[in-house]
Amino acid sequence: MTTRNEVINLIKQKIADSEVIVENLKGDDHLQVTVISSAFNGLSLVKQHQLVYSALKEELASEAIHALALKTETLT
Repeated sequence: MTTRNEVINLIKQKIADSEVIVENLKGDDHLQVTVISSAFNGLSLVKQHQLVYSALKEELASEAIHALALKTETLT
């Protein structure tokens, strides 16, 4: 199981200027995560999501995070 704060910290380590909002959808392993960052400027939605997934790679592989609903937004 991965805590809300751990998810936030992992994403912020990968995307330093990000604002991260984590909500539990069903238990602690079904999450909705919103990440807002200027690092996403100029990136496609797929590339934005890949960047976030790379920050959570181990947690997803081990199924500490079983389901992830992801939203990304850019700062203008």
